[in-house]
Amino acid sequence: MGGEWPLGGELLLYLTVSLLHQGRADPFTINCSGFDQHGVDPAAFQAVFDRKAFRPVINYSIPTHVNISFTLSAILEVDAHLQLLTSFLWIVLIWDNPFISWNPEECVDVNKLTVSAENLWLPDIFIMESMDVDRAPPGLSAYISSDGRIQYDRPVRVTSICNLDIFYFPFDQQNCTFTFTSFLYTVDSMLLGMDKEVWEITDTSRNVIQTQGEWELLGITKATLKMFVGSNMYDQITFYVAIRRRPRLYIINLLLPSGFLMAIDALSFFLPAESESRAPFKITLLLGYNVFLLLMNDLLPASGTPLISVYFALCLSLMVVSLLETIFITYLLHLATTQPPPMPRWLHSLLLHCTSPMKCCPTAPQKGNKGLGLAPANLPGLKEPVELVEKAPGPQAAELNGCPESTRGQQEDEAQKQHLVSLWVQFSHMMDTLLFRLYLLFMATFITSVIVLWST
Repeated sequence: MGGEWPLGGELLLYLTVSLLHQGRADPFTINCSGFDQHGVDPAAFQAVFDRKAFRPVINYSIPTHVNISFTLSAILEVDAHLQLLTSFLWIVLIWDNPFISWNPEECVDVNKLTVSAENLWLPDIFIMESMDVDRAPPGLSAYISSDGRIQYDRPVRVTSICNLDIFYFPFDQQNCTFTFTSFLYTVDSMLLGMDKEVWEITDTSRNVIQTQGEWELLGITKATLKMFVGSNMYDQITFYVAIRRRPRLYIINLLLPSGFLMAIDALSFFLPAESESRAPFKITLLLGYNVFLLLMNDLLPASGTPLISVYFALCLSLMVVSLLETIFITYLLHLATTQPPPMPRWLHSLLLHCTSPMKCCPTAPQKGNKGLGLAPANLPGLKEPVELVEKAPGPQAAELNGCPESTRGQQEDEAQKQHLVSLWVQFSHMMDTLLFRLYLLFMATFITSVIVLWST
């Protein structure tokens, strides 16, 4: 017939209860011969209930030992802007009341009773990081065993301060703390201990955690510290809770679309430089990327500068530089076909070095860069430089005009013009190649960083 019995009814039990009265323990006995199906008469514990305002000890020089454990059953919200963690805890407090004891054999094998918590002395244990009022439900009960051990289970929604570091968002890991201590009692009156081992708390929390949303529990560790407030010293236990964000949502909604837009922009370099559709295509991509950032802004942290924001800024900068480079090349090719300017010596040397690294730079370039020996560019989809220049009149046409000397001069000017056009086309191709390689390097670095951060 052993088990748990509620208080109530007219059961008469013989309980031996020790009460503190003027510094000594005075036992009293309650008749338990009238046991029936109604339970226990509340009057049997009335003397204990009347002293709930006092710490239950026989000698006030002896501190009360309170064992603490908890179960993290849900991670409800992590607010990076306010630096707050909202979680749901099931807190368990266990302590001994030396004034409560009875013999189960004399009381029909009753080993444990359920008592309303408001009738008992409760330790004033609180969480120091908590920023909200106690949201524990009212009307809770506590278990009282026959040897005077009391177990008080309290479910509570906790909103606590947490130092959040969102630099590696969405691959970030956070370490938050729950510090349990007494508000009133110093170490002379109350000492804190552990009811369970930390690994048991961690395993239990992982098994019963209800939310399968954005965060997952990595582990829990603890440290036992002492807190000094003036000349008073308080005992406290600090639990370090490590949580990690699940990045799959942000990879699908943020990183993949951004990577696709960057890849399409990189492929646009295969369009001919003189194509009229290249610049509008890049403008359309740039506008689409801005719309994408505006739509996905709610998924980003409201404060701080995470690494993903730097990535988006670099993507946007590369797209703008790519558009400006396209506009510059279009203008340069248009200028080269009408009145090509002479290429500076340093630019020609750089171009010659990039296109033909094994060749030596010319020692004495001729006037107007004539005779530099650079072959015309042969790019996929790019017109030959000679086609970009108006054809020179043939010798017969010149003789018909009666100007043989002017014919030779015109041919030389046309040859020099064609050569300058070839140089500027080579220069535009070199700029496209360098920017395209920069795109590839950026995308390779991005993919490698995502793989490393996700795996670690």
